[in-house]
Formats: sequence, structure tokens, C-alpha cells
Amino acid sequence: MSTPGDPPLLRVEDLRVEFPTEDGVVKAVDGITYEVRRGRTLGIVGESGSGKTVAAMTVLGLTRMQGAKISGRVVFEGVDLLGLDEVALRRIRGNEIAMIFQDPSTALHPLYRVGAQLNEAVKAHQNVTKTQARARTIELLDLVGIPDPGNRVDDYPHEFSGGMKQRAMIAMALANEPKLLIADEPTTALDVTVQAQILALLERLRGELGMAIVIVTHDMGVVAEMADEIAVMYAGRIVETAATEALLNSPEHPYTWGLLRSIPTLDGPRLERLEPIKGSPPSLIDPPSGCHFHPRCEYAQPDHARIDPELLPLPTDPAHKVACLLEPKVRRKLWEEST
Repeated sequence: MSTPGDPPLLRVEDLRVEFPTEDGVVKAVDGITYEVRRGRTLGIVGESGSGKTVAAMTVLGLTRMQGAKISGRVVFEGVDLLGLDEVALRRIRGNEIAMIFQDPSTALHPLYRVGAQLNEAVKAHQNVTKTQARARTIELLDLVGIPDPGNRVDDYPHEFSGGMKQRAMIAMALANEPKLLIADEPTTALDVTVQAQILALLERLRGELGMAIVIVTHDMGVVAEMADEIAVMYAGRIVETAATEALLNSPEHPYTWGLLRSIPTLDGPRLERLEPIKGSPPSLIDPPSGCHFHPRCEYAQPDHARIDPELLPLPTDPAHKVACLLEPKVRRKLWEEST
């Protein structure tokens, strides 16, 4: 676990990722900065198309082959990953930083046994025999709660349930005990009960292994459950970031308000309707001028289409930052009136 004076395990600085297409340049990530500390969980949340998955994949160098134009810095333990060649990056990828992808059904090869695929993850970074790799694979399946791992290790992916496939993907990511785990929508395709089990598993493993986690999701409920800090992304940018409790209790950005209002609560009126955010996320080829959220913001002023807001700390809480052109007192009043 980190202490306040320790340098961050990962620091992303002014990261920008652009993809050329026939229709124009997609600005998938537009100058984001964040930190992840040892043993802590950062939640990156936003609607589909906000750039959060591209940002996560760029940390591992998984967007290079798509012809992306990438700038900024991704500093992991003092080393800028963007400056590494593919050979050096492969030593880190899957070893010190690992990733769980959105859909375990497509991430696992259907023609190879689950155990064989986990064996490859072990042998890629460890000098072990075939017998040792199999033993480690069984140990990993047991660690993530797969029943009867000694026999299930020889099953094919289609013989696993959705929740078991996700557990197998987590086992594969943990094969080399990474210092940082990136989980991209780890519960999207699962039912509510299994979602809760997977989140509890990740939380337990974080405590046991002391690793840091970046969890990427569109679900505010997930980050509220797991994250120590939250970064809210919209149209390729971070529009608000804060400690989880501060962001949930005192959100500052109208987009964050919309995400929070879309979460059902058990203690609210039974027939109360959820409030969706009006409109749709903008095209990242031709995003709105000024504040990217202004076309959907019910509080936007005419000059918000011209002025580009900076991500600035609150005077009362420097760790809480927001990119909004509304005055702080106005934001506070609007939020209080709406709750």
C-alpha cells in the first residue's frame, strides 16, 4: 500500500490518442491526466464512446498497431511506457501490468482448453516447466473461486458459465502477480448476482495481493462500490475527478449529476422515474466547440460554446477537480436544489 508521500505507481500526463479515418480524425482521448497509487482503485466512468477504453488500452500499448497518433506521457514506476519499443513493452504487459477485457467469451479461444490458455500466460513471463505451469494454473483457478479446479482446468471455454469465464480471465491476468490490473467493463455481460461476486473477488484480490486497480465502466454503481478515486470522462476528456466519497456526495459537473441520477436506489420512491441525460454523446471526429457537454447541459450559457473549460481544483478541496464554466456557488446551488 502507498503512503501520501510516495510517488504514484502510474501517472498519465496529457494523454492524447487520435485515429485517422475516411471521415476525419477521431480524437478518442483528448488530453487526460490522472494518477494511480499502489494498492488503490481508480474508477474511470463515462458513457460508451467517451474514450475510456482507448485510454486504458493505450497504457498497455494496445492502440499502436491501429495507426494511432499518440502523445503525452504514461509513466509507470518512473518509466514512460510511450517511449518503449514493443519488445520492452511486452516484458511489462501481462507481467507488471495486466488487463481484463470486456467480453470473456471472445477473449478466450474456443478451441483451446482454459488451462492451456492460462499455462501460456504463466510461461510467457516465468521460466517454469510444463508441470509447474499446470500447478500454477490450478492454483490460480482456485484463487478466483473456480470449483474443483483440478478437473475444470481441462474444460473448454464453452463448458464454463459467463461468470466462470470472467473468473478465468481474472486468473489469467493475475498469473504473474501484476502491480497494476486494468479491468475494462468486467461485469457488463453478467447478471446482477454474478456482478456482485466478481466485484467482491476483485476487491479481495486487491487486498491479498496489494495491487492497484483501474476499473473502466459506464456504471456509477460499480465505481461507487469499488473505487477509492473516480475520474469522469466525457468526449475524450476528464471533466471531474475526486475521492469517491467527495464525488458521490458533492458532485460538481452537470454530466456527473446526470450519471448519478441514472442510478436506481432502494430507498427512493417506488414509482420514481430515472432521469436519463438528454441527447447523445457527440462525435469524436467533430466534437462541439467550447465545453463539449454544452449541447446536452440544461444549465449551459451562450458563451459555453466558445470557452474551453480547464480541469481546475476546488478552493475547498484541491484533490477535487472539475472542468465546468458555471461559477462554483451556482453549481452548489443547482446541485442542492436538485437533490
